[in-house]
Amino acid sequence: MQRVDSVQAATGIDDLVRVVLLQDGKGKGQILLANDSLLDLKALNSLVERNLVPIPQAEIADLTAKNKLVQIESAPAFFLLPTIIDENIASAQHCYIEILNVDGMELEKIDLAELRASLRESNYRVRAISCTIPAQKLYQGSPNDSADLDLIFNSIRNFTTLRIKQRLEETLEIPPLPQTAQKILALRSNPNANVGDLAEIVEMDASLAAQIVSWASSPYYAAPAKIRSVHDAISRVLGFELVSNLAVGMALGNTLSLPKDFPDGFTPYWLQSVYCSTVVEAIVKLIPPEKRPSQGLACLAGLLHNFGYLVLAHIFPPHFSAICRHVEANPAISHVAIDHHLLGVTREQISAWLLQLWNMPKEVCVGIRFQHEPNYQGEHSVYANLVLIAMRELRQHGIGDAPPVEVPIEIYQRLDLNPIEVLEVVQNIVASDEELKQIAANFKT
Repeated sequence: MQRVDSVQAATGIDDLVRVVLLQDGKGKGQILLANDSLLDLKALNSLVERNLVPIPQAEIADLTAKNKLVQIESAPAFFLLPTIIDENIASAQHCYIEILNVDGMELEKIDLAELRASLRESNYRVRAISCTIPAQKLYQGSPNDSADLDLIFNSIRNFTTLRIKQRLEETLEIPPLPQTAQKILALRSNPNANVGDLAEIVEMDASLAAQIVSWASSPYYAAPAKIRSVHDAISRVLGFELVSNLAVGMALGNTLSLPKDFPDGFTPYWLQSVYCSTVVEAIVKLIPPEKRPSQGLACLAGLLHNFGYLVLAHIFPPHFSAICRHVEANPAISHVAIDHHLLGVTREQISAWLLQLWNMPKEVCVGIRFQHEPNYQGEHSVYANLVLIAMRELRQHGIGDAPPVEVPIEIYQRLDLNPIEVLEVVQNIVASDEELKQIAANFKT
């Protein structure tokens, strides 16, 4: 399916819009806004004195099937509901909306005057409200991380009731780096370390050992015989470097509980991590040997790419639900812009800082911190670029939470990658979804 990324390229205009269906205890409604704008639910609810949240997609489908949501005949993307049109587009005569049909994604022209008339004839109210943030005003990322600590500190001060202590890590009440991870990181610095040493450390944590064996036993790796131990997983399938990094990533992921709240349609945390790490591992092999980064560290960056999701839920529990609802209302907007809008800091900034505090490899910290910034070319940028490629390509298959935009060709060129080969690799991995789900099912839930 070919997505229409630019209306201007397709039609010569740039008025692509989207509709968001909302509800609360008082009823349902819809809002029409520019496709690349961020819907500010807090501002909207303040203006209309409601507590509106996005309607889950499954519920929309169910209500439509039962004819409890009736579409407007002249504009089938819209429903007979009270309607808000964002003031930024209210004066336009017409707009375009993307419609998915059997032929793929197409553009449908909407005459706003006709839309208003249809709603009025059905006795539904239409009004214009300013409750969005235009794309040009959204946070686009930072070229460096020099100010991250100040941003994190200010955000904590503004959004928590915790007493500000002398050390920020004490304020956040983040658990210490797990002992297993500490031992593996120490082992990696020992030039005489061997497979037996690593297996011994991993086997001390029964849950971690099971996860490593499960990973190596997956049909995706097609091991020639059954994997019976961690030693087998290391020596016969995954190798010392990959296992040492995977074990660290798994241990870190297990330090924080998975939040009970999450955005509608969210790819489960560990499944997304497994997908990203597997894709990154495969892409690394396509890079010319002279430019190829550490496969183990790249996989670790992939496995921990969304660690900030867990950290946000841990640090900002009262506000995490608001983040989830804004992600649902703005599926085409990067969560980086949403985090920054609501908290003044992003999950990538917080998680990278925490990993630095834990003395994790700098390559991994950079890979996580700059994974959504295609123009970043600083030290260890290859790790950030690999995660960006992996997650944007996976998003084209409905996996993960990267913005649904294409990877800039410059990144492929920077890494000497062939986009066609990368696309084939991703398609093969997505086709192995049952095997990857089997791996993720063995992780902490």
